[in-house]
Formats: sequence, structure tokens, C-alpha cells
Amino acid sequence: MTALTLILPIFGLVVVGWLASLSGLISERVGDGLSEYVFALAVPALIVATLTRPGLSGEVAWGFWASYFGGAALAWAAGSLIGRQYEGVERKGAILHGFAASQSNTVFVGVPMIFQAYGEAGAFPLFMLLAVHLPLMMGAATFMIESESGRPLGQRLKALGLVLAKNPIFLALLVGGAMKAFGLSFSGIPKTLVDGLAGTASTCALIALGAGLTRYRVLHDLPGASVVAALKLGLHPLAVYLMAFHVFTMPPAYAGVATLFAAMPVGINAYLLAARYRTEQGLVAAAVLVSTLAAAGTTVGWLMVLGRG
Repeated sequence: MTALTLILPIFGLVVVGWLASLSGLISERVGDGLSEYVFALAVPALIVATLTRPGLSGEVAWGFWASYFGGAALAWAAGSLIGRQYEGVERKGAILHGFAASQSNTVFVGVPMIFQAYGEAGAFPLFMLLAVHLPLMMGAATFMIESESGRPLGQRLKALGLVLAKNPIFLALLVGGAMKAFGLSFSGIPKTLVDGLAGTASTCALIALGAGLTRYRVLHDLPGASVVAALKLGLHPLAVYLMAFHVFTMPPAYAGVATLFAAMPVGINAYLLAARYRTEQGLVAAAVLVSTLAAAGTTVGWLMVLGRG
């Protein structure tokens, strides 16, 4: 499988969703509903189904975590420092610049892409990284922003706990991990139901992503959004690649999963966080769009570097 034959179906579905929404074939309400379905049911089902699958096992060395989150920390720091240089951007906004530069779109693009590229060999490191990525990145961003309000530590930790407790992806990781630890798996009708939901995750996620792109406006925030997108698609995966392949020792599939995970466009969680705290929504939304469009090309490059093209 060449890089183009792997990339084109994935980003082709994004284009289908975008055109369907742009032409009015599906309404904004349908796009929102599809996104909610993917986030609340389809991807959680895929996570649980994969984690409880017989034979899924492995060991993740600390170098794997150091490579990915070391690269994320570098991109976050660079994004925040550059963000502070823009007129009118407060510390809270600069935090979101950095978060967007290091927060990967794992649910809508990362999971389908990495499964296509690495298959079963990449399943274990993918979901282990997904399990840590969400609470760590969202937790760090939420805690840093909440610290600006001067609220007591207990209240900030409570706010973080509520964010994670209401997140279906995080809950699915907990359920799937617990079932795997106790040797439990689905069978019969429950397995059919879970597999049916899981089977719709990739297609629906990509269509929903494309449909959601029509609401973003980029012209006003294009310069700043382009910088964030460049850090996300360039600095983040480059730093992870260098550490995973040339500093630490790990299986090639693990290093490739970490690099591709980092090479994904800006995640929708960055926009949701910006909307929640009502700061830098325009720039972050534009960065989501710009990085998603640019990733169709940059991902081909990374797949070739990783020998998957």
C-alpha cells in the first residue's frame, strides 16, 4: 500500500463530508449530531472492542512516553511563547496557542490513520497513548487555565475531574482497560452490538470532521493559525521522530505510532477548550481547518519517512 492510497480514502471522506455540508445536502444539525454520535458511541465502542480483543498485549517502555510527550511539550512551549508576542493575547490565550500546537486530532483522524498504516502491530501502543494523551493534555491545559482565575487548588482539581468524568473516550478507556485486566470480553449479541458501533467509527468520524469544517472562517486569523498549524504538523512530529528513532529504543511500530500520532492535525478539543473559556476561538478554529487541510499532504511525507509508503 502506497502513502497516497492510504491517505486518499481517509481525507477523501473528509472532503465528502465538507462538500455535503457546503452544498446543503446535510445540515449543520446533522453534522453536529454525527459528531456527537462518533464521540459518544462509535469511538468508545471501537476502543472497548479493541482493548478486549484476545491477543492484544504488549509493553510500553518509558522512552515511548518520553518521546511523544517530550515533543508535545516542545511544541506547546513554542506555541505559547509565539502567542505571547501577538498584541492582545493574554496568558490564557497563549496557553491555548500552545495547547493547539500540541493537541492531536486522535479521534477523527489519528485512529483511522494509524490503524490503516500499522494495523494490529500498532493497536496496543495506539490505545495506550490514547489512554494517557487525553487526560494528561486536557488536564494540563485545564489546570493551567484555571490557575489564572485564582481559584483554590481543590476547586481546580474538581473541575478537572468533572471534565474527565464526562468524557466518553476517557470512560471507554477505563472500561476497556478494566475488562482487559479481568480477562473479560464480549460475546454473542453484546459483541455484535459493540462491533456494529465500532465498525462505523472511522467513516462517520471523517464525514463529521469534514462537515464541521464549513463553520470555520480563516482569513482574519490566518497568520496566527498558520503558525500554530506549522508547529503542530512540523515541529511536534519532527521532535517525536528524532527522540523515538534516534534517542530512545523501542519497536519500530511503536516509534512510528508515536510519530504519526504527533503528525495529526490540531484536535477539536483545542477548539472546545477555547470556546469554553471564551478566548482565541477564531484562531484555534482556523488552526483546526488549516492544519486539517495541510495534513493531507504532510502525512504523506511522514508515511514515506516511516517506510509505510
